[in-house]
Order: sequence, then C-alpha cells, then structure tokens
Amino acid sequence: MIEDKASGTTDPALPVLGAVLAFDFGEKRIGVAVGDLKLKIAHPLTAIVSEVNDKRFAAIGELISEYRPVLLVVGMPSHEDGAVHETGRLARKFAQRLTGRFGVRAVCVDEAYSSAAAAEALTQSGVHGARQKLWLDQVAAQQILQQFFDDPKIVA
Repeated sequence: MIEDKASGTTDPALPVLGAVLAFDFGEKRIGVAVGDLKLKIAHPLTAIVSEVNDKRFAAIGELISEYRPVLLVVGMPSHEDGAVHETGRLARKFAQRLTGRFGVRAVCVDEAYSSAAAAEALTQSGVHGARQKLWLDQVAAQQILQQFFDDPKIVA
C-alpha cells in the first residue's frame, strides 16, 4: 500500500503492471523518463524543450500514445525544511493538468536533489560540460522515477 501524505491515508489503487512516464518539471525544459512497474527500472527518455504549453503537451501526448502509461510520476521540489518550493507548486499544477488532459493518473513525489544526483551520475559516466546539459533533465526524471520505484510514497 502507498501512503498518501496529502491526506494521511493509504491508497491500494495504484496499478501494479504497466508503463510509467516520469517528469522532471521545469519552466523551460521537462525531462522525461520511462519505466515498467513490474521491472522497476527507470530509463531516461527525452527532454521537452519549450516554454509554450501547447507544444509541451503535444509532445507529452505523443509519448503517452507511444508508451501507453498506466501512471505518471511528477517530481515535486521542496525546500530543505520540507516547505514546498514555488516550482513545486507549478509541478503539482502540471501533474493535475496531465491527469485532466490525458486521463492518466499523475502522482507527485519528492524529488530531493534529483538534478544533483543526475549531474553526479553523468559525471561518473564520463559526460561533462555542454554534453551534460543535453542529458541532465531526462536523467533527473530517471532519478525521480527510480526513487518512486524504490520507495513509492506519494506526496501530493
């Protein structure tokens, strides 16, 4: 069972099989990762680079058509003291819009230091400088999804 920190309840209704898309939300770029609930292994997929919502949601719609996810996961940043970051509020709104637009449940998870972890993983893989920027958002989304697979606690 999954603990829903927003309501203090448990939620047995999350799917147990199928594809999951995860998003590292940003106002200029959205990193995307994909994984499978049975295998519980996340993979970086792509980054959507646009500030225009219609273009962003069109690209997401194509990914949803291709991968047919049963669940969407959105990283929600927070401050070190646990308070929701302004980007976290935008990420929560983004998750709500995903569910409303595509009819696929979206959950938010704490993305504590996913970008820093992604940068470290890329550095350890030998990816540096400008090349790292090309991969950072999708690897951050991978970190968010893997965190969900490893400890799936819903925060919103």
